[in-house]
Amino acid sequence: MSPDTSMLSVFERIICGELAADKLFEDDKCIVINDIHPQAPVHFLVIPKKKLVSLMDAKACDQALLGHLLVVAAQVAEQLGLKGYRLVANNGQSAGQTVMHLHFHVLGRKTLSEQGLI
Repeated sequence: MSPDTSMLSVFERIICGELAADKLFEDDKCIVINDIHPQAPVHFLVIPKKKLVSLMDAKACDQALLGHLLVVAAQVAEQLGLKGYRLVANNGQSAGQTVMHLHFHVLGRKTLSEQGLI
């Protein structure tokens, strides 16, 4: 009998293989997928396999994992030929977080002025 996945977030369902995603990278700590609603020509998500709702839930024991996520973001950005990029983590619904599972957005090939941010 397979486990009930109805209460899992979309990212947890991708991690466990229930949902397909365009994976750019995966290891034992995280996955990297292309965003299905890109806000820039390059827009991918770095998602820890450990369930953390947001950075506000991270503890001292998560320090190595958080560092790993940032290193993976940089490595994937380099593999995609990004010379610069924006790294964003929305923390809480009031900050625009829509999936309650920590993830970093990496956006590239679009300047901040083109995004209306400067």
